[in-house]
Amino acid sequence: MSPEIGKSGLPVPRFVSLKNQRVNVRRGPSQTHPIAWQFQRAGLPVEITREFENWRMIRDSEGEEGWVFHSLLSGERTAVVAPWDRDMDLRVLRGTASQGAEAVAQIEPEVVVRVEQCNGLWCEVETGGYDGWIEQADLWGVYSGEVIGR
Repeated sequence: MSPEIGKSGLPVPRFVSLKNQRVNVRRGPSQTHPIAWQFQRAGLPVEITREFENWRMIRDSEGEEGWVFHSLLSGERTAVVAPWDRDMDLRVLRGTASQGAEAVAQIEPEVVVRVEQCNGLWCEVETGGYDGWIEQADLWGVYSGEVIGR
């Protein structure tokens, strides 16, 4: 199933990231709707699932949904490492996109990484001064099989 094109001319759904340190998430698409919660970390990935005028319905890695004004979102791609992993198993960042490649670093679940590119199976990411490749299936913020070029 291919994504629809939203009023913005961009596909829906799609992943984006939070532009500001503090972002209010509202119960509906206007300033008059109550604030449901507030994100407190710039760069977190969210998924836009609907558009209404200048408002975007977003979903976070925990499945929570609400409305955010479009200017609080950035097209910069980020992802969260394995937010579903309750056992906190470390993920390996590798030098190339291969299971046998040299390990560059180990990353804990729930760490936010900046996505450089993805080939459908692996993504090149950067975090904490480390740059390397991680299996795409270990990330929330990119779709399965999605290709992101430089």
